[in-house]
Amino acid sequence: MKTLIIIPAYNEEENIARVTENIINNFPMYDYVIINDCSTDETEKICRDNNFNYVSLPINLGIGGAVQCGYRYATDNDYDIAVQLDGDGQHDPAFIEKIIGPIIEGAADMVIGSRFIDKEGFQTSFMRRAGIVLISRVIRLCCGARVTDTTSGFRAVNRGLIRFFARHYAQDYPEPEAIVSAVLNGCRVTETPVVVRERAGGVSSINTLRSVYYMFKVPLALIVYRLSIKKRGER
Repeated sequence: MKTLIIIPAYNEEENIARVTENIINNFPMYDYVIINDCSTDETEKICRDNNFNYVSLPINLGIGGAVQCGYRYATDNDYDIAVQLDGDGQHDPAFIEKIIGPIIEGAADMVIGSRFIDKEGFQTSFMRRAGIVLISRVIRLCCGARVTDTTSGFRAVNRGLIRFFARHYAQDYPEPEAIVSAVLNGCRVTETPVVVRERAGGVSSINTLRSVYYMFKVPLALIVYRLSIKKRGER
């Protein structure tokens, strides 16, 4: 099946060449597109100088807008499967085959790569893990789905969800809301174990303070989203 890797990147000058060259050299069976989210460092220059396949956004849209741009690219170019993979080097493309397997078999519409099933590799900070556990419980409350790695940016979706997310995708912290919206629209969401590495270089946009903010903001956003869906359905 025609598969696209979407690589959102914001100020990833220390990682983007390594991530992309790994895909080009070792996983040529997959196409890829880098979504440069108006980086202020040398990310765009590196992409241009190396003739990488990339799209540069004229303004910074955040992770949600960058990923949605990738889904629109996948829609316009008629892909069957889209895989999200971060540009910071934490996600190993060797696991893509495992992630897309249930989609190819027709057993799932979205597959999330979870670092918490086998508990191997980098397990992130205590504060972020606590927030992920809370978000997991809220997601189960909102739509009944059991998901361990709710904020994982390593995931794959089928053709139907590619087209849905190209039109409707959360713009702030989209990974948890994408799960809820997929389930509420009748899609099957599952997880598969992956190993996540520590960021090789650069600085994550989610520090300790933002982790605390995330812990409170995202569950509230999910509940509001769920109530809004219910209200629209009752009309």
